[in-house]
Amino acid sequence: MSAAFLTASLPARHGFFTRRGGVSTGPYASLNCSLSGGDDPLDVSRNRALVAAALDVPPDHLLGLKQVHGTTVIDLETPWPPQAGPVADAVVTARPGLGIGVITADCAPVLFADAAGTVVGAAHAGWKGALAGVLEATVAAMRGKGAANIGAAIGPCIHQHSYEVRADLRDAVLARDSADASFFAAAAPGFWRFDLPGYCAARLAAVGVLAAILPHDTCADEQTFFSHRRRTLRGEAAIGHQISVIRL
Repeated sequence: MSAAFLTASLPARHGFFTRRGGVSTGPYASLNCSLSGGDDPLDVSRNRALVAAALDVPPDHLLGLKQVHGTTVIDLETPWPPQAGPVADAVVTARPGLGIGVITADCAPVLFADAAGTVVGAAHAGWKGALAGVLEATVAAMRGKGAANIGAAIGPCIHQHSYEVRADLRDAVLARDSADASFFAAAAPGFWRFDLPGYCAARLAAVGVLAAILPHDTCADEQTFFSHRRRTLRGEAAIGHQISVIRL
């Protein structure tokens, strides 16, 4: 059995993993990598071990965070124990052999690497985190470690066609910069469709980082991805999460 993943043009080994190739069952089928859901912890551990093996890191060197839609970035030097990740939404490291990852199910997973292959980063960017500046904070942390010529890839997430939002979300985004109205398309009265990956790419471009956008829409492709929005629309109780990981 092998965990299925996608890649982009980054100068570091990485994977945007899908929901395929794991051992979980039911609504978590099959490569659910979330430690905080209702899935069998043993199945999640086996899934994460499959991810670690795919990127050639020991299972205890596959490291994640307790994500809260904030802007805190962790500078990782020493691995923490399993399930003891700090509260944060991004992590950077210059230490080889550590797989750093984020969990998503519609939010944008963003992986970073500098051209020299000396520093990598991973960020979890939902609309709240992206608006607050988690991506810029990740770039700043990498540059603080000497990274130059940073590139990024925005992995599978919810795309504009699937992402209908209320006016209050649009108002919050436009309160920072009214020019960001370009990332919203009118839908039903009082509703808009938000281009989350495009917005993330623009925020990165503003700080000198070119980001590739993978075309995969997590909400639209049920066979390949978990999706919080799809679960909500259906009134379902449980959901799995995919993982995106990068390593030196």
